[in-house]
Amino acid sequence: MNYYSTRRQAPDVTLEEAVIQGLAPDRGLYMPREIKVLPDDFCSGIAKMSFHQIAERVAESFFGGDIGTDDLMRIVHDTLTFDTPLVQVTPNKWSLELFHGPTAAFKDVGARFMARMLSFFIARSGRSTRITVLVATSGDTGSAVANGFFDVEGIVVVVLYPKGKVSEIQEKQFTTLGRNIRAIAVDGTFDDCQRLVKTAFLDHDLNRELTLTSANSINVARFMPQAFYYFWGVAQLLRKEEAKRIVVSVPSGNLGNITAGLFAKKMGLPVSRFMAANNRNDFLRQYLQSGSCTPRTSIQTIANAMDVGDPSNFARILDLYGHSWEGIKGDVSGVSYTDEEIRAAMKRVYVNTGYILDPHGACGYLALEEGLQRGETGIFLETAAPAKFLDTVEESIGVRVAIPEQIKHFISGITKTVDFPKDFLPFKHYLLSL
Repeated sequence: MNYYSTRRQAPDVTLEEAVIQGLAPDRGLYMPREIKVLPDDFCSGIAKMSFHQIAERVAESFFGGDIGTDDLMRIVHDTLTFDTPLVQVTPNKWSLELFHGPTAAFKDVGARFMARMLSFFIARSGRSTRITVLVATSGDTGSAVANGFFDVEGIVVVVLYPKGKVSEIQEKQFTTLGRNIRAIAVDGTFDDCQRLVKTAFLDHDLNRELTLTSANSINVARFMPQAFYYFWGVAQLLRKEEAKRIVVSVPSGNLGNITAGLFAKKMGLPVSRFMAANNRNDFLRQYLQSGSCTPRTSIQTIANAMDVGDPSNFARILDLYGHSWEGIKGDVSGVSYTDEEIRAAMKRVYVNTGYILDPHGACGYLALEEGLQRGETGIFLETAAPAKFLDTVEESIGVRVAIPEQIKHFISGITKTVDFPKDFLPFKHYLLSL
């Protein structure tokens, strides 16, 4: 399948080219020329299928024309070595727990899939030049990508993050690895980090000397596999109860996660609508209310992975719906919450149910609590383990939070970072020196 740029000022490319380039030459994001609708018997029968069976069918629909069946199934199975279970919180609200992977965050699915796909393309092409993976992170992307690509031959990963604006555990997960992982602490916001990455892709000197790609959700191999767990979450719900009108609430920052959900809906995912749950950085909510919006400097909140003022994947959502405001509003509603409301929700849910939310999942839960209608059943995405935001969660609910085994070993590691201003030239020189 060919992939085109959302700006339509660049030539179509193959999947391999889209994955390796990351960003199109015209600064657009790559989109598949076709989104294949899955057959009715698949969508009606997912309750009887396993996670791997569902992911295999969805992956085949996305990538089957570009990667052989055996290789694609191996990539799927190597990626999904953990479950994403659905847990009931209240009678009509269910948590899809996406934090059981190696770095305890939802981005483990996309990052692991992309690492394996990129390694496959490198091996198939026999290329001898090293690939430099650039990734801007507001928290969880950095750790998921760094661990997904750790010690992969022929690849060096450069993670840019806003200094002092990610949690300590998040920072430890990508700054303590070393080897082929480099961490850059930028004196600025996530949007500044993202801007450095995008500028690097357009710099002629860098692209003459280096082979650059991105592992942010701007990369098709990072965000598209996230559709797997939307189908699996709905499948689990249909096993547990009869739910004819399913609403999915997605904590939203750079909008890659909800974009994957909307792709899944276009493919036939049996959900009635989506809710984009924002913190105070409510770019999408503003657009849904008015039909227009202006990028702005992000605001620091306790739900830091959503602190994005200029979300990249908005371009994909616009393209997916033909720039129809009415069309997008028909499938998506937007809400936003303050830190105080997020803390109160974490406390209330813990006291009433014993369930521990992280700050991002709390936004997703609040959206369902506020917006579910009679006859609807809601799934919200619990995107990271609460322990990754230890101080915030413990202060909010008043009890100690257990740290998952998969992140305990990061805590005692030695942090290795390089501090940089948000100016491009020092960053460019750094890349050329690697």
